[in-house]
Amino acid sequence: MIQGIHRSLFSEATNVASQATKPADAQKAFSAFLKDALNKVNDEQLQASQLTEKLVKGENVDLHKVMIASQKASISLQLTLEVRNKVIEAYQEMMRMQI
Repeated sequence: MIQGIHRSLFSEATNVASQATKPADAQKAFSAFLKDALNKVNDEQLQASQLTEKLVKGENVDLHKVMIASQKASISLQLTLEVRNKVIEAYQEMMRMQI
């Protein structure tokens, strides 16, 4: 997940730097990136939930697969929350700047 974010951000930065883009285009690209990242986190949460549900119902599911999916979902959510907190911090810092 972290490597995917790093690769995506690096490739987006390279694309933006190599082309003369308008702010609206950069905003759309950033918005699409965030939406995609949140969808991936949501998919991991749903997958962990489905595996847990199967385990509870007594279906043939390996316990280690359930635990791994649960931990991946948890770490992805923690990363998302930390990124959100850093973005909010940066915004608040910019608002405190004097012009």
